[in-house]
Amino acid sequence: MPQNIPSGSPLLPDFTNTQTAFAYKSNGELFQSYWLFKLINSPALVKISTTLAGAVLKWHLPLTPFIKYTIYRQFCSGETLQDSLPVINRLDKYGVKSLLDYGVEAKEDEPDFDRTIEQLLRSITFSKNLSAIPAISTKVTGFARFALLEKVSSGATLNPAEQAEWERVWERLHKLCRIAQDARISIYFDAEESWIQPAIDELVNTMMQQYNQQFPVAFTTLQMYRHDRLAFLQQLTQTARQKNFTAAVKLVRGAYMEKERTRAAQMGYPSPIQPDKAASDRDFNLALQFCIENINQVAVCNASHNEQSATLLCKLMLQHGIPPTHPNVWFAQLYGMGDHLSFNLAKQGYNTAKYLPYGPVREVIPYLIRRSEENTSVSGQMSRELALLLQEKKRRK
Repeated sequence: MPQNIPSGSPLLPDFTNTQTAFAYKSNGELFQSYWLFKLINSPALVKISTTLAGAVLKWHLPLTPFIKYTIYRQFCSGETLQDSLPVINRLDKYGVKSLLDYGVEAKEDEPDFDRTIEQLLRSITFSKNLSAIPAISTKVTGFARFALLEKVSSGATLNPAEQAEWERVWERLHKLCRIAQDARISIYFDAEESWIQPAIDELVNTMMQQYNQQFPVAFTTLQMYRHDRLAFLQQLTQTARQKNFTAAVKLVRGAYMEKERTRAAQMGYPSPIQPDKAASDRDFNLALQFCIENINQVAVCNASHNEQSATLLCKLMLQHGIPPTHPNVWFAQLYGMGDHLSFNLAKQGYNTAKYLPYGPVREVIPYLIRRSEENTSVSGQMSRELALLLQEKKRRK
């Protein structure tokens, strides 16, 4: 780990600078964000709110406007691509780019899969001539059936109907990557549950080999709370060097820890999850170091809200003489969160983007429920967001 970069270096962002972090928010927006995070900081209130949101979906309760002007507005950019433009332009004014994320959660039938692909293709076309959008994001379960991915991952033989279905998944993926390659737009493919991840790895790694020759089109996501992902990164990079393509990776800590541990215990197999948070942090930071040491073969996106890891990546870049604008290094945070990271990084010239979910309010409710539950489970994260918002409120007074 780098030890020879002074912490006061002018190229290291100051993540305590709330004036920069919230410059894009009016006093009213700052006030609304503060009270919303006070709500999210309470697990009991989150449980009530997510139950209510679920009821809106199930019973068609007339509460969509309330959701739209509270949690939806905090974490989503709009119902359509065109609706999202003001947010995209506003972020870009401060040097923060946008990663479009069609927020409609996975469906289970072929017509829905095809509609998802068409929406992703529209987002690529929409982004093609906008320098403010370098990439889009998606989940493979948005266009492939979960049970099919599980069966492929297990190594079981597919029946003829399943084989035809699997071939359609490949066709959808190739279509996406071909259009993205022509548009010079990257696609970030999310990591998912470990028991379907082998199929996703097969799909995305193949896309990398075929489309990441001149430009990193396909990014895989590595959940570093899995104990095998550092070795996976090293092997992927070795293959990339042998076959002359860019190994493009988005690094996250992970989002399915309790589900993974519970399933492993119930089914009697070793848990894929690290023994503790310290091990996850260690592998995350070692992965950052490995990517920087192999920057000519690797493109990396540090998609984390962890200040220590963000600072480490900045220091590694300084130590290795890599400029903040190097096209193979990105930082990313969720829209509506982590502004102290995003805007202070961007101010120092680092490639920084916000994950920008969009889609019809009712269709995005499952995403918002999942996001609220995930955020609540991250120890200290909501308290940190609240403290920074309060600090800026006091500064403005």
